[in-house]
Amino acid sequence: MKKIRAGVLISGRGSNMMSLIEAARAPGYPAEIVCVVSNRPDAKGLEYAAAQGIATKVIDHTAFASREAFDAALGHYLRSQKLDLVALAGFMRFLTPALIGEWQGRMLNIHPSLLPLYPGLRTHERAIAEGATVHGCTVHLVTAELDGGPIILQAEVPVLAGDTPETLAARVLKEEHRIYPEALAMVARQLQAKTST
Repeated sequence: MKKIRAGVLISGRGSNMMSLIEAARAPGYPAEIVCVVSNRPDAKGLEYAAAQGIATKVIDHTAFASREAFDAALGHYLRSQKLDLVALAGFMRFLTPALIGEWQGRMLNIHPSLLPLYPGLRTHERAIAEGATVHGCTVHLVTAELDGGPIILQAEVPVLAGDTPETLAARVLKEEHRIYPEALAMVARQLQAKTST
């Protein structure tokens, strides 16, 4: 069966992107990572992707007068790559409803909390401050509501006595690297099933 074409959007080191690229190397994996896009020219993940022979593209958000103009350029590039799926992996931009609408049901994000708990930023600090005993991560479909789209997969980790945001983040990140490839594969298989009927 034909592999689903996926692109990954990053803003930094791209550790979740790396886990997706690694998973996609497996012969039976239903998706291939065909491009990596960053809104920051200095994103470390671009070097890794290029070293793996994957097309990389910088679309610097600071070069655009508005969020809409940036999203229009990003959308144009994503279409040019004939992608079936887009995975946000530490992409630190709010996307416009127009771009999200174009990719409805085909754009995924990974978030470092057990949504609907702690949408937005500083999730680990907030979990510790509130005395949470369980924390984790969520892969969800992207909708216009921030971190509010349908949940695909979640993983839990314990919050331990003496945890700092950094120690908790490290424990959550391990689970992110495990479930993101799994979630991408699930959505890719659903798309394969739709296109083969």
